[in-house]
Amino acid sequence: MGATARPARRSGTREIDEQTGVGEVYMRSLLRSQLRLGVSVLAVVALILATLPLVFAWQPRLAAVRVASVPLPWLLIGVAIYPLLAAAAWWHVRAAERTERDFTEIVGRREAAVPPS
Repeated sequence: MGATARPARRSGTREIDEQTGVGEVYMRSLLRSQLRLGVSVLAVVALILATLPLVFAWQPRLAAVRVASVPLPWLLIGVAIYPLLAAAAWWHVRAAERTERDFTEIVGRREAAVPPS
C-alpha cells in the first residue's frame, strides 16, 4: 500500500503569473474591489455636483448672492469644486493603495502557507 502523493500547492503570485483559475479569481477580486471603489467615489462627486444646480433652482435667492462681485453659483462651480475634486482624488488613491496592500497581504499569506517543494 503506497501513499498517494499530494499535488504541490502553488503560491499565490505563481497562480497569478501563470494565469491559472485561482490566479484569475485573485485578480478578479482585486479588480472588482477597485471598480467598486472608483464607482463609489464617482457617485459621491456626481451627487455633489448634481445637487448644486438643484439647490440654486430650489433657492433662487442664493443664485442672486454675490461674493466680491462674483455670483455665488459661479464661485462654487468654477472655484470651490476643485478642492472637492482634489480631496476625492486623494481619498481614492489612499483607498486604492490600501486595497492593493490588503491584496498583497492575502497573496503573501497564501505563499507563507505553501510548503517548500
